[in-house]
This record gives sequence, structure tokens and C-alpha cells, in this order.
Amino acid sequence: MGDTLLVSIATDNGLVGWGQSALWGYPDAVKVVVDAVGGRLVGMDALARERIWYEVFRAQPFRGSFVSSAAAALDIALWDLAGQRFDVPCYVLMGGPVRERIRLHLVLGSGWLDQGGGTDALVAEAKHAVALGFTAIKFDPFLDGSDGFQSRTWSRRVSDAIQTAKAVRVAVGWDVDIAFELHRKFAAAEASVLYAELGDLRPYMIEDALPPDGIAPWASLPRTTPTGTGERLDTIWEFADLVTAGGVGILRPDVGEAGGLSHVLKIAALAEAHGLQILCHNYVGPLLTLATAHLYSSVQNVATMEYTLLDEAPPRNQFLGRQAIREGGYLRLPDGIGLGYSTIDPNTLGEFNRWRPQPTPISPDGGLYLR
Repeated sequence: MGDTLLVSIATDNGLVGWGQSALWGYPDAVKVVVDAVGGRLVGMDALARERIWYEVFRAQPFRGSFVSSAAAALDIALWDLAGQRFDVPCYVLMGGPVRERIRLHLVLGSGWLDQGGGTDALVAEAKHAVALGFTAIKFDPFLDGSDGFQSRTWSRRVSDAIQTAKAVRVAVGWDVDIAFELHRKFAAAEASVLYAELGDLRPYMIEDALPPDGIAPWASLPRTTPTGTGERLDTIWEFADLVTAGGVGILRPDVGEAGGLSHVLKIAALAEAHGLQILCHNYVGPLLTLATAHLYSSVQNVATMEYTLLDEAPPRNQFLGRQAIREGGYLRLPDGIGLGYSTIDPNTLGEFNRWRPQPTPISPDGGLYLR
């Protein structure tokens, strides 16, 4: 389906569970893994999620996003089946609800307001978000512009970004939390400067300042502002290394990549044991929004839940018979059976999540600008 993978698992008593991978960059590679391990799952007990997870993850002595994303899609489908089997929402099987509703932060800059690009567009989206009832927003203040981010001098990049961030803060006031998404653009020394520059705006979180190339550099970031990362990490073992290194206060797994609901529940427990929060990455469609909402319903140490209004527009809003229900800046707890989607129509997915490959940015000296 577009640039992500949807899976279904059928049982001998007629139930069908659905799951999805979030590895949008290489969905065909995830499908290869699912196809390779799927046969060995035939005849297994669909309630044996933990056994099945390890059957998939350790099928071969190789690891990485393709394997964990395949395990994630299958695991989500198995949770859906379990909820259907016992006629309850999935989160009931996770321990039951710990809250009455789920606070959201809205991702800006996705074009859902059709305001074009630039600071003025971000300000318009931020004001619209507040009018809709959101009390938290997230955006990247480093706008690409017509010349490309990488072509500007360091001082110009920082100056423009700070002006954009300040303009949005002024527009929404202090009753709205702001998270800054930096999209892995910087080295550790550069990021430290940005933390100082953005600090006066009281960030709710500064996310992904560094490339996902290693764990150690995260420990060098300032502790004065909450740091979030993890959407490119795949397992509890990687998150354990991140926690041990220090410097990160908010862990950002994606239930469609980091092993599914079963595995992200473990990552949440790891975070709780170290006094940290979970703020799941969630941007790849309404089925994963529902799955993430079940996790948030039952886990205590969560921050806001990521949300995009793209889920409420075609073709995404034609995919499920029933989506997560937003009320202002909150989601209702899912109340349907299993994941709660009622029906799924894969025929709506011709251009769903159609991500186009982008060229690697080129620096003014002709070299690659690595992110």
C-alpha cells in the first residue's frame, strides 16, 4: 500500500487481524522478511504473541529495521486478533485504561492547510491548530526555502530558524507547548548551540537534532531542555544503550518499526524504570494511529501522542471503517473490538503514503550534506 506494508493474519475460526509496518522507505524489503517467515507461523497459536515475535525476530542471525518492522506489522495484527478473540479493545488486554483521553500534539508543516511554505504558513497552521483545540504542536523551524537548507551559512540558518520559532511562539502564546523537530540535520557541537538559542522559548521537546548513526553523541547534548529521539531505533536493546548513555529524556519508538505493540510496551517499561517518558513517533496512517492509541491508553509514562490532520483527509480517511476519534486536542480511548477499525478497505490505498525518493542534498562545495 503506497510506501508502507499492510499485513493480515487469518485464524482457523474465521477471525482476521490487521497490522502495518512504519518503514516507509523500504516497504518491499519488509515484505521479503514477512514472506520468508510467514510460512513457519502457520498452525501456531495466535495468542502466543511473545513466542511468535521471537520466531520472527530470530528466524535468521540478522537484525535491523526490516526485521523489526516485519515483526511489528505481524505483532500488531496478533494484538488485533486477541482483542477480537476476547471481544475487547486491545488496551484492555494490556492492563486496562490509565487515562480517560489522550493528549495530542499536532505536526505542522505537512501542507494540510494548503498555505504554501515559510514562516507565515507555519504561523497560520499554528493558529489553526489552537483554534481546533490543540494545546501542543511540533514543527521544524529550519525551513528549506528556495535555495535549500544546506546552501546557507551556519549563522544564517540559525538566525532564520530562531526567527521562525519566535514567530510561532508569539502567535500561540504560552498556553501551548511547542516541540522542535530538527530532522537529524546537525553535529553534536552545532546542536548544543541550537539548544541554547531555542531555550528561551521553553521547548516541550527538541527532537532528533543528531543523525541516527550512533548512541554516544546524545550524551553530549545539554540537559536543560528535554531531548527526544528513537524513531530510527528498532529494539529495546538499542533503547537500553541510549538510556545508559544519558542525555535523552523522551524515548520515541514507532510501534510500526520497533517490534510492534509487544516490544514497545517493553521499551515503555524500560523508560519508566529510568524516570523517562515515551512519546511515540506516529505519522504513517490511521491504522498505526489506532495501534498507538491503545498503547497510550494503558501506559502511564507517556507524553503527548503525535498526530497529523492528514489522517482526516482523503485517501487516509477512506481506509478504515472507523478511525480514532479526535475531540479538540485529544483522542478518545479506542472503544471498538481489537484495534477498533470496524472494517478495512485496501482498495482505497493506491496512493496512500506515497513517498518519493529524494536526492541527497549537495553542499556548496559539491560534497554531500549528510543527515
